[in-house]
Amino acid sequence: MKRELIINYVKENLADERTGHDYYHGLRTAKLAEGMLLKDQPDASQTSRDIAFTAAMVHDTIDEKVCADPDRVLAELKELFAQAGLDEEAQDNIFFTIEHMSFSKNIEHRYQLSLEGEYVQDADRLESLGAIGIARAFVYSGKHDDKIYDPEIKPAKLVDHDQYRNHEETTINHFYEKLFKLVDLMNTKAAQAEAVRRTDYMHEFVDEFLQEWNLD
Repeated sequence: MKRELIINYVKENLADERTGHDYYHGLRTAKLAEGMLLKDQPDASQTSRDIAFTAAMVHDTIDEKVCADPDRVLAELKELFAQAGLDEEAQDNIFFTIEHMSFSKNIEHRYQLSLEGEYVQDADRLESLGAIGIARAFVYSGKHDDKIYDPEIKPAKLVDHDQYRNHEETTINHFYEKLFKLVDLMNTKAAQAEAVRRTDYMHEFVDEFLQEWNLD
């Protein structure tokens, strides 16, 4: 497969992205997904590796948070995948993964992804954890004019996609509403241990933040 075509498309498509869902996020997610797949499945075929890498690389090009016209991008990806050498079965796997992997799509109903899709979903969720996850949470909240923290605004119980997207939120509440919960949602063995490590780091950060906030 011609990976450079996929990489170059994402680099151009997300060139102006400023909320932590940029090209470098895609590249890190792709490397994580393929690396974890090989860690757990050392005999994984090249096709399986290409599916994981590609789905992870392109997943945010259709994300509603950063894409104004997902249907147009899906059509472009269909053409791109064929040019890159992916067959129809691989393409279907990738499209199902990127259209059903997001946290918001799985609040009410958890979709069953392919083996490769599970590694992609886990890699994307790991990117929401640890030092990178903390940085991405704050840059996203800043871009959307959310408060850093307000003790009068309590963490919400997330019930569906629309409520998740539209409820009043602070950056610190986001840790409690979503980020701290991701460790229990990992699909794969390789992701689980890394999720624990990164989540522990985030707990230390939030504990320190609240200690500094509550000086009285």
